[in-house]
Amino acid sequence: MTLRRSIAPVLLASVTAAGAWAQVAAPSAGENLNLRYANGIVAVAEDKIITVADVSREITPLLPGLQREGVRNEAEYNAKIEALQDSVIQDLIDRVLIIKEFKKDEKKHIPDAIVEAEISRMQSEQFDNDRSKFLAYLRSRGTTLREFRREQEEEIIYRYMQGQQRKSQSVISPVKIETFYNENKDRFYREDEVHLRLIQLSRVEGDTDASLTEQANNILAQMKAGKSFEDLAKEFSKDQRKSKGGDWGWLKRSDFKKEFSDPAFALKKGEVSQPVVLPEGCFLLFAEDRKYAGIQPIDEVRDQIERILVTQLTRSGQERWLERLRRNGYVKHY
Repeated sequence: MTLRRSIAPVLLASVTAAGAWAQVAAPSAGENLNLRYANGIVAVAEDKIITVADVSREITPLLPGLQREGVRNEAEYNAKIEALQDSVIQDLIDRVLIIKEFKKDEKKHIPDAIVEAEISRMQSEQFDNDRSKFLAYLRSRGTTLREFRREQEEEIIYRYMQGQQRKSQSVISPVKIETFYNENKDRFYREDEVHLRLIQLSRVEGDTDASLTEQANNILAQMKAGKSFEDLAKEFSKDQRKSKGGDWGWLKRSDFKKEFSDPAFALKKGEVSQPVVLPEGCFLLFAEDRKYAGIQPIDEVRDQIERILVTQLTRSGQERWLERLRRNGYVKHY
């Protein structure tokens, strides 16, 4: 029995199209970058040279996500690659400037033990705690252990500085939450919803509508006698949620076939439907809980609004912070 409308064919079509173009265009990503920067240097930030190899290393893990976005043709895919390259270059520049900001304060430093612990963790998780594999990886990159240690120290600094920046934006006053709610009430409109439990009695050879209805009425009689719908679903239901007491979770009207939506949304919390007889079987619907259409009260969405505001403030605060670092730092693009 299928309650929800199927969107799988649409999704599959989208993924297939994206994958087809990605397979055609992906090999050109690194080549395009090399063509743009024939000398192998992408930018200089402070005293650090950012190379094509640095950018390629950062882009490679991001390509699968780009391939899943859905691309109509090779030109569009290449345009997305170009934008991704520019974004990665800016991130690498910002990273240098953020680390410089940390090192300006001579009182700040990362203890050696923290760096060594991070390297040990990586060696254990990524190289099965096999030091020879780890050293072979460094050789394949043309990186010394000392250089790798510095990379990890800078990664720790980068994460710390970003965390400090986010922390500074994390306190949202009740007044800001209420103001956002009053100015954006339409965002908190919700449709009718029902937390549904269901018992399905599948039709087998010889079953008539009358016999199925009789089985369903016997179950209803047991419920009236005090047995819970959840336990009855585990005992009698033939659907895929039987082991969960027929629990289908919260559903909107648009999630249902019409044959189920009308009886389901006629129920109040704690009510059970009369038997719904269809060609595939007989169904009993139970409203575990109900939510009615309308603007949600502020107390129900307060945490959601706080997360929205924290995200907005963090984004704008970080952008202002980075703009200041960019103004005060040395950056040269090639």
